Amino acid sequence: MTSRFDERQRMTTTQRVHFATALGQRVPAVTVAEMHDVDRISIEATGPALLQLLELAGQQTALAALDMLGDRWPGARVVVLCGSGHNGAAGVCAARHLANRGLAVEVITVVPLQRADGALGEAFLALGEAPARITRWDEAFDVSSADLIIDAILGCRLRGRPHPVQAGLIRAAQGGAEAGVPILSLDAPSGLDADRGIIPGYARIGVRPTRTLTLGLPKRGLTRANSGDLWLADIGIPPGVFARAGIAFAPFFGTEARIPLVYPDGGAS
Repeated sequence: MTSRFDERQRMTTTQRVHFATALGQRVPAVTVAEMHDVDRISIEATGPALLQLLELAGQQTALAALDMLGDRWPGARVVVLCGSGHNGAAGVCAARHLANRGLAVEVITVVPLQRADGALGEAFLALGEAPARITRWDEAFDVSSADLIIDAILGCRLRGRPHPVQAGLIRAAQGGAEAGVPILSLDAPSGLDADRGIIPGYARIGVRPTRTLTLGLPKRGLTRANSGDLWLADIGIPPGVFARAGIAFAPFFGTEARIPLVYPDGGAS
């Protein structure tokens, strides 16, 4: 019986989608299943461990947010929309890094603090020592007056249509975008099928970000139309971990921790 790993090992260079750096270096795209395998190998076998990955993802997201805010960052108001999974935990880490720098940060969470456990619970525990506001999704909150929205609701882990609570946060992000608030999506825009590049479901509920900061490697379904400006963040996963999952590539980050990518169709991010 042929395994998914064997099928990936047989994937040729022409079959795999490639993005590019500004210098023209090829950056392989991955499926959600492939990235899941990379995460699993890193977390369960080799390291970095889960909390290390989430901390780096959150820090990179915070720095990307500061970059988007530019000279307006001192005292800026940032709303972080957080789901219940690892994407949400990374968003909470990002919120702490921004609050540590004096920004007015509000985290909108789908999980009550007393029920947050695992990586999300650890992230909230640390955030409790920072000057950030935490609001439950079912309480009143306003994203239209924010200077930036961070979308950490789902990332690339969407299975079918978003749940009602997740859809509510996605609609809030959509409302912010309509009010002219820029959006930074973490890993992949929430509501997007990151393999197929479509927003599933009849309601087409999905975040349309200004910028997407994808993690590790870009997901194959990301396009300029659904992801905006695309940047890639280094979260410390060694090349050997990718190789164990059947993905080999030459180093491309150089001296940078985040780099802009050119889409496969040649559309610069």
